[in-house]
Amino acid sequence: MSITPESAKALLSAEDYGARIRGINELRELPAIEAFELVQLVLQDGNERVRYAAISLLATVGQVDLVKSLELLRVGLQDSEMDVKAAAADSIAGLKLREAYDDLRDLYQETTDWIIRFSIVAALGELGEPRGFEILEHAIQTKDALLVPAAIGAMGELGDPRAIKFLLPYVSDEDWQIRHRVLQSLLHFDTPETKAAIQTLAQDSESHISEQAQQALG
Repeated sequence: MSITPESAKALLSAEDYGARIRGINELRELPAIEAFELVQLVLQDGNERVRYAAISLLATVGQVDLVKSLELLRVGLQDSEMDVKAAAADSIAGLKLREAYDDLRDLYQETTDWIIRFSIVAALGELGEPRGFEILEHAIQTKDALLVPAAIGAMGELGDPRAIKFLLPYVSDEDWQIRHRVLQSLLHFDTPETKAAIQTLAQDSESHISEQAQQALG
């Protein structure tokens, strides 16, 4: 049975929340302009899993109308469920809605929920908003086991040279996953300091780190 706007809409209107989620999945097979209109039917759904799926879909179909998407995702950031707020942050980054940076900053500052903070930090590199460095600077200094790796990665994506002094201490971190993440971030910079750090990582005990660093050095 082929997927049509009518078949998807019927599922989105079903009493069973599982059917509504299937309806959201069907929207992925429709033209974005039709999916964008239909997904708005369930953005305020009574089930948080449905809202989460709908907000997440906006990361792709929201390109149809970025102004409307910004409005919808700002509402999502105020949702009662933490997962939905986190999904809204992800979608804002995916659509590169830099106008929502202040909303993300305010939410980061007012919440203590790790899911939301992690999502915001991880999203800032993709968002590409220079002001995001202030959040990343805070996150990397928290020493939080989840926030630090996310901040390291986002600092590289953002490319602000102020990040270098925060990244260098992690070159010798005991966790190889952190060292690998640092290497990937350092590759976004071209300074004597970062080249020296990459040379250090070229001697790393983990072969995949050392090999990638050596390849980067040419």
